[in-house]
Amino acid sequence: MNQALPLIRRTLVYGALSLAAFLSVFPFLWMVIGATNLSADITKGRVMPGSALWTNIQNFAAQVDLPLVLWNSTWVAVVGTALTLLVSSMAGYAFEMFQSKFRERLFGSLLLMLSIPFAALMIPLFVMMSKAGLMNSYTAIIAPGVASIFIIFYFRQATKAFPGELRDAARIDGLKEWQIFWYIYMPVMRPTYAAATIIVFMANWNAYLWPLIVLQTNDMKTITLVVSSLASAYVPDFGVVMVGAIVATLPVVIVFFVLQRRFVEGLLGSVK
Repeated sequence: MNQALPLIRRTLVYGALSLAAFLSVFPFLWMVIGATNLSADITKGRVMPGSALWTNIQNFAAQVDLPLVLWNSTWVAVVGTALTLLVSSMAGYAFEMFQSKFRERLFGSLLLMLSIPFAALMIPLFVMMSKAGLMNSYTAIIAPGVASIFIIFYFRQATKAFPGELRDAARIDGLKEWQIFWYIYMPVMRPTYAAATIIVFMANWNAYLWPLIVLQTNDMKTITLVVSSLASAYVPDFGVVMVGAIVATLPVVIVFFVLQRRFVEGLLGSVK
């Protein structure tokens, strides 16, 4: 009986993990299967692959300027991610490396701002962007998220594991602070940057509410807004919507799998 307990426990654990994995993957499988069916079949809840994939792809291509939409999303996601990582990592580095009697108070104030919902900030941001003449521009989308409080917090916590001896040795060798950050800190913190890249890229790529408010012309819209407009049509074609959802999902999946190993290391706080 005692020998059977480990087997039973292992079976229960693997069963629970398999169920959790299935529930996590099922929405994506449903999306892929739905892309092969007609809208009427999707409405009926059909869970078997159909033969309408090519038709749905053709209809999607006819309704959406895919190269333009993907370029818009890629520009916002890539530029926004690069600027956010640079500015937020510099802030996290400074908060941890430089001593000040006001440091913890300022950092605590930043963390307190995380409790403010974005809905409370939309109107002030809209007024600011409007007065600055930045409406219907990618700058208006990217600028509010460049100094991400969460990413600053994340980099500060990761910087606690940064070897102080490297910084001291670099200072003895005559390197300036920006050189230490650029040539030593950034290469050493690669896993942290990889994990932050996935988080920020996903947030920028999937951004919906703020781009919906700021962007006012169709030629500026991102893939998220386009798929949403397809789904909110008077008579939505769910097969076309599923194709659009797959197109919108693939870049995030690719980025995740490319940086997967570094992502795990970054979350564990690994510094090499």
